[in-house]
This record gives sequence, C-alpha cells and structure tokens, in this order.
Amino acid sequence: MSEHNRWISLEGAVNVRDLGGLPTHDGAVTRPGHLYRSDNLQGLTPADVALLTGAKGLGHVIDLRSNAEVRLEGPGPLVGHPGVVHHHLSLFAEAGRMTDVDADPEAAADVDKVLPWQRRPADGGRTHRSVGFYHAYLRDRPDSIIDALRVIAHEDRASIVHCAAGKDRTGVVVALALGIAGVTRPAIVADYAATGERISAILARLKASPTYSADLDKRPDDSHIPHASIMEKFLAGLDEEHGGPARWLTAQGWTDDDTAALRSRLL
Repeated sequence: MSEHNRWISLEGAVNVRDLGGLPTHDGAVTRPGHLYRSDNLQGLTPADVALLTGAKGLGHVIDLRSNAEVRLEGPGPLVGHPGVVHHHLSLFAEAGRMTDVDADPEAAADVDKVLPWQRRPADGGRTHRSVGFYHAYLRDRPDSIIDALRVIAHEDRASIVHCAAGKDRTGVVVALALGIAGVTRPAIVADYAATGERISAILARLKASPTYSADLDKRPDDSHIPHASIMEKFLAGLDEEHGGPARWLTAQGWTDDDTAALRSRLL
C-alpha cells in the first residue's frame, strides 16, 4: 500500500487514513483494512458511513474525545449503527465540568482547556508544549489507552481511532499501537507528521464548530502543524522515563497475550 493509497476520501472527514503498508523492524508490513485513524467523525455523510461499514470493514469506533466534546458535538453518526461498537475513551482526567486536570472548572468557555492545541513556542519550533500533553495522557488515562489498544488487538472487525483533529490524542494511541506491532520508529513518526498535509482542511472544519472556533481563531494555522520532532521527542521521553512503549504498557497491565493478539491483527 503506497502512501497515496493510505488516504481515504470521505465527504465528512478530511484526515482519514489506513494504517496498512507500514514497515516493521523484521521486514514485514502492517496489513491494510484493520486499523484506521481520523479526525472528528461528526460530519460523516450516509455515503461515508456506507463506505466505512461496508468496503472498509469498520466495526469499532475508538473515540478519544473528552466528555465535554461529546456533549457539545454529539456522539456521531456511527453510534448506534448496526454492527458498529462505539468505545468512548477520553484521554483527559475529566475533573469537574472540564476535561483537563489543570482546568479551571469555572472557565467553561476556555476551549484551550478542552482541547490542548499546540502553542507557538518562543524558540521558533524546537520545543513543543504538546510533548507535555502527550505524557499527561499516559499519566492521567492509562486505562483508556490500554482499553483502546485491546479493542484494536482483540476485536475481529476493523477499528478507527479518532479525536477532534486526529492529530494529538489519536497520534499517541496510534504510535503506541504501531510501536507494539513492531513498526519502525521513522515510519511511526512519518505517519504522525502526515496529518500536516491536511492541517488547513482540518482546521477549517473545526473552526466551523463553536466548540473549537474561539480558540483556533486566536492562533495561526501553522502553529498546529504536527512536526516530526514532536513525536520524536515524545517517544524519546517514553524511552528515557519508562524504558519504551512496551515497558510502559506492561506496567499498566498489558500482557504478552495482548501483544501477540495485536501483532496478529496488524501484521
């Protein structure tokens, strides 16, 4: 599967791709049609739903959005569809009315505390606040991460992982899944960065929603680009602090059987 063919064209989502065709350390490649990633699925049309649940074999939606986002945006058109199971697995601590553990519960209009968008760093791009948010997902919601990976590993039909942009929360869960499957780190990083090809379309969709528009309008579009260095720094930090993705997952209850099942599904 070529990079071009990994993109899935839909009317109601713009950052959708198949995670097949990625190289592994032992010379294999990931199988197409088993794991997809996406931005918000709220706008899917009936034709989109038919394609995903038909030809694409979709059976499981792993929704990483916060409780606040689901409440404001709705669960999406795939919820309740015959043959599709919806797994709502927020990566935020969900304290109080807001979703970020550090959020002011009275600041319900501060969307930056609902969704941790990247800020433009003072050093021109060498460091990113996003890396800290990514490690916070591991700290605050290991349960959701483990549950998401077990859906991918153990369920028969294909899974799609999504959040709002399909960039940060989705990027972390997908990176861990691919890492456990044995995908090479350059390929994991390149997949993360590929979202940058669609960033303008992603932001245009989100700006059309009151849930995200106020925050997004305050920042230039290029401040949201998922640079490869962000994922490289996140994974390097995971290596340094926890001994790598596999050791971190094991410490959260992930088993050898889980790993075997995930690799069997994706390779």
